[in-house]
Amino acid sequence: MSSLPSSSGSVPAVPRRVFDWRLRFAALSLVWGFSFLFMKVGTESFAPFQVTLGRLAFGTAVVAVAMAVKRERLPRGAWTWLHLTVAGFLLNALPFSLFAFSELTIPSSLAGICNATSPLWGMALSLVALSEDRPTRRRVAGLGIGFLGVLTVLGVWQGFHGLDVTGTALALLASLSYPVGWIYVRRTLAGSRHSHLSLTGAQLGLATLQLAVVTPVFTSVPAAFPVLPLLAVAALGVLGTGLAFLIQYDLVAEVGPTTAQMVTYFTPVVATAAGVALLGESLSWSTPVGAAIVLAGAALTQSRPRTGRGGTAPAAGPRAAAGVREKARA
Repeated sequence: MSSLPSSSGSVPAVPRRVFDWRLRFAALSLVWGFSFLFMKVGTESFAPFQVTLGRLAFGTAVVAVAMAVKRERLPRGAWTWLHLTVAGFLLNALPFSLFAFSELTIPSSLAGICNATSPLWGMALSLVALSEDRPTRRRVAGLGIGFLGVLTVLGVWQGFHGLDVTGTALALLASLSYPVGWIYVRRTLAGSRHSHLSLTGAQLGLATLQLAVVTPVFTSVPAAFPVLPLLAVAALGVLGTGLAFLIQYDLVAEVGPTTAQMVTYFTPVVATAAGVALLGESLSWSTPVGAAIVLAGAALTQSRPRTGRGGTAPAAGPRAAAGVREKARA
């Protein structure tokens, strides 16, 4: 669930929207937060690969319609398509599948919280892979605080009692896949002359093809198609992937990636509330406390030093290059 960088360094001008950006920000938080609930409901009747394939197919269809309305063409060039294939795997096919598999054994609320660790992974990786991302004491402190929050969510003092280690590890690996993909995109596609919408449409389409190849090999055709899980998969794709990307793109264009990326900190809150209220998932004290610590650490890793004129220094990390995580996220 990740967006691609704009083909230029400037933020494109957008016309005045009918709905205030704050309403769209809230809608994006709700859509991405509920995505984990949709995955949980979908995996109750369909295999994880099938849920991911449906999600990508519906999401790609929404973006394809938007491309047709705006008369956007698919990108050209063999190298561009090769890089998009890798990006589609790292930013869509792999993390979407890992999250779906993780929710076979862990609550949707825990998967949503694990998703919030993505900025922490991104900061750690960017210090190694991106020479322009220099560590600061504040960002390093945020990294440490964030992973302390992860340990709190996992209940490390109890020896991970009652926790499915495999499912949690899959969710954390899914979160790690996003920043790996962002860094790859930044190194290969950041200077592309193709539009943001065109690149993402092609990326989602390639990810869909990857799942279309893998799914028949590892799964069999479902014996039935229950309405509720089917609707959950459709909502996951149409809302959590396709529509979410379009809302996200408008937000980045209107208020910039720094403000738009703050949606990351609301998503786990929505995911937890939805899982507890609608799915009856249990919630121990360590889960919300640990989630708050994770979000505080993630916020510190994304903070930028003040300039001498009272502003903030330009963002330089992979999240700035990629705008803000689509998710899918999740």
